[in-house]
Amino acid sequence: MRNTSENQPSFANNSHGLKSIDLLLRLSVIPLTAVSIWLTVTNKQDSSVYGMLEFKNLIGLKYMVCINTISAGYSIVAIVTSWLRCLLTKAWVFFVSDQVVVYLTVTSVAAVVEILYLGYNGDTQVSWSEACRTYGSFCSRVKMALVLHGIALCCFIFLSLISAYRVFSKFEPPLLSKDLNEDGN
Repeated sequence: MRNTSENQPSFANNSHGLKSIDLLLRLSVIPLTAVSIWLTVTNKQDSSVYGMLEFKNLIGLKYMVCINTISAGYSIVAIVTSWLRCLLTKAWVFFVSDQVVVYLTVTSVAAVVEILYLGYNGDTQVSWSEACRTYGSFCSRVKMALVLHGIALCCFIFLSLISAYRVFSKFEPPLLSKDLNEDGN
């Protein structure tokens, strides 16, 4: 049997630093998502030719607002619960939850990128023109909201790596066949 006390001091030293980085990233997500929501929800532009364009006319933007709301809410809950000692297996809860939020955020980024792509390039096969020529201000605000949403995604990617490290560092690595032979098994 191996002595695991060798690994414990380095993990203990990293634990405080990881907790600080975790807190900083979770706190950063809240204003990023809030501003992204505000930019999206207040975004509208009127055209004398085509009429009013608002975020609620595009399902992908509504989806991004929902995911931003979930992300901000989850960050707040995670910040509060990370300081509570009552959850014994919270490392697994954070690991799974961080993964889910990352995947949801990736899907919402993809939806908004598709909207912007079609807005700037159109689709000639279905006779869609480039809407961003007419609604340039609207598209610019969507781009700014998408950039903030993308930064929040990067924060959650790092958070998912931290939570994965926390979960899997509690286990010993598997024994290699070389280690088995030295133990006499």
